[in-house]
Amino acid sequence: MRIAVNTRLLVKDKLEGIGWFTYENLKRITRENRDVEFYFFFDRKHDPAFIFSDNITPIELFPQARHPFLYYLWFEYSVPAALKKIKPDVFLSPDGYLSLKTKTPSITIFHDLNFEHYPEDLPYWERKYYRRFFPRYAHKARRIATVSEYSKEDIGNKYNISPDKIDVVYNGGNESFVPLEQGEIQAVRNKLAEGNPYFVFIGALHPRKNLVNLFKAFDRFRMQNNARVKLVVVGEKKWWTASIRHAYESMQHKEEVIFTGRLSASRLHEVLASALALAYVSYFEGFGIPIVEAYRCKVPVITSKVTSMPEVAGEGALLVDPFEVEDISNALQRMYAEENTRKELIAKGWKIKDRFTWDKSAERLWKTIMKVINKEKNNL
Repeated sequence: MRIAVNTRLLVKDKLEGIGWFTYENLKRITRENRDVEFYFFFDRKHDPAFIFSDNITPIELFPQARHPFLYYLWFEYSVPAALKKIKPDVFLSPDGYLSLKTKTPSITIFHDLNFEHYPEDLPYWERKYYRRFFPRYAHKARRIATVSEYSKEDIGNKYNISPDKIDVVYNGGNESFVPLEQGEIQAVRNKLAEGNPYFVFIGALHPRKNLVNLFKAFDRFRMQNNARVKLVVVGEKKWWTASIRHAYESMQHKEEVIFTGRLSASRLHEVLASALALAYVSYFEGFGIPIVEAYRCKVPVITSKVTSMPEVAGEGALLVDPFEVEDISNALQRMYAEENTRKELIAKGWKIKDRFTWDKSAERLWKTIMKVINKEKNNL
């Protein structure tokens, strides 16, 4: 059996949500199915760390697909040419993109449809590409996997896809993320935040992450009391828009905001596990991996009551309206002032964390793959 995989988002030191999904699932699936031949399609020189086992053949295809015009060239010319040569049983694409020109049975993974709901959050050509091609990908695919029940319903409704064609494959959390001892926590706070407690945000600094309202809410929280609490923002300023910049520059307490940029997994673990709470108040998410990782670190969570976040957070978080600054600010105040609330949320989150593991994710994804392969065999 042969399986070809789009692995263009496996880039050393640059893994984000979809990249981590790809990494964690493929690492498990390839090692647990040694009798299967896997072909990994990269759009640049690959790092050997992503060749998880000896049943993987890396293939580097030109060009680097990092712009809509290049997406088209890569997926509609380079990928189908490679598939025609390899003749795999299935083509798996963890980032949603497919090739419309290939006859190879294909599986796509849609993580969310943010671009359908908030197209203005994306550059012009990106949103044009997504809204033109992703409906076609949805109907082209033999099966679709997605990361939450919310996204499954959204995809089905938006693209008129039967729910029987869509499988939920939840994300997991980094298993090395564990609670720290109090002395370790204080050492991290000393180094990062002048010894002070802090709220932490984790994610790409993208409009949908709602940093505008988080900055306003944190400023309001600080103005209402003299608490020496910082806000730590972890992530690249790749999508640092004028509105995000204006919200930050308008803060009275912007000197209390600490930007770390992208962090290594080990450093991210330390920063998250030492936080007073995670402040993750996006207005749109397909899943929300930082919620699960905070639970693993015994850190309480503030998150939004919209899209997939209530499904992931369960009863382990304070849920807020992401469009109401006062609601977010009040949650920050509660987390700061109410120790019993923090303890209760930590206990609930600790119980929830094992619902979402990468082992379970890989098992679900493999079942999706085998559904397609078995159906193709039965149709011969």
